[in-house]
Amino acid sequence: MLHYITYKHKASTVWVTFVHGAGGSSSIWFKQIREFKKHFNVLLLDLRGHGNSKPNLKNVFDEKYTFDVITNDIVEVINFENIEKSHFVGISLGTILIRNLAEMHPERVESMVMGGAIMKLNLRSQILMKLGIIFKTIIPYLWLYKFFAFIIMPNKNHKESRSLFVREAKKLYQKEFIRWFKLTSEINPLLRFFRAADIKIPTLYVMGEEDYLFLPSIRKIVGFHQNSKLLVVEDCGHVVNVEQPKFFNDEVIKYLSFPVKISD
Repeated sequence: MLHYITYKHKASTVWVTFVHGAGGSSSIWFKQIREFKKHFNVLLLDLRGHGNSKPNLKNVFDEKYTFDVITNDIVEVINFENIEKSHFVGISLGTILIRNLAEMHPERVESMVMGGAIMKLNLRSQILMKLGIIFKTIIPYLWLYKFFAFIIMPNKNHKESRSLFVREAKKLYQKEFIRWFKLTSEINPLLRFFRAADIKIPTLYVMGEEDYLFLPSIRKIVGFHQNSKLLVVEDCGHVVNVEQPKFFNDEVIKYLSFPVKISD
């Protein structure tokens, strides 16, 4: 099972589950924990191969990772903790896993908060992925990761986010990185399906105004997904919860604290 930490609230029965992105770990939520645990029960988990979820014997022989396999890891944890339903907060690739979980088990998802959401790869993103596939076994993965981090988070005010993700990525093994990178082979059809399907679960997208790769597609999605709302964070890049934590915490806690009407 994945490594995870829970913070139990004395009175609330509401759960919030945080899902980090590829190359990160649950430590990227360090600016959220103090505020969120005042209001909710909190579940922080490390995806397989990340943070303290080190590859086990089963994973070593599991050559192909799929989004369904990774999503089922999360479901295993919430089942073990007897969490019937939770709000899910994700960042970057974690938002894909949350949306996938909502498709597989909609009854388990109270709402989705998608920070730095990835719902479409533009031409630049797709070229980057192809370059990564070509070079992933030739050059050290950390070089690739630093390069991707700089392309996704290029500005001076994104430096803290870049440094945090590169520091966490150093804990990955090369083979583990390659397994995660191979997930990109199934990402385009999955994202195409997500964009087309208007899921009936309240969804808040929190995007930095400088998230040039991913913000344009989210603007379009919110235009025709009835249960979606977009918050654009000024002077902010891809990793909104790290770069603008106070805004992120205040707005997300407010969103999770009040019921959202579902449109038919």
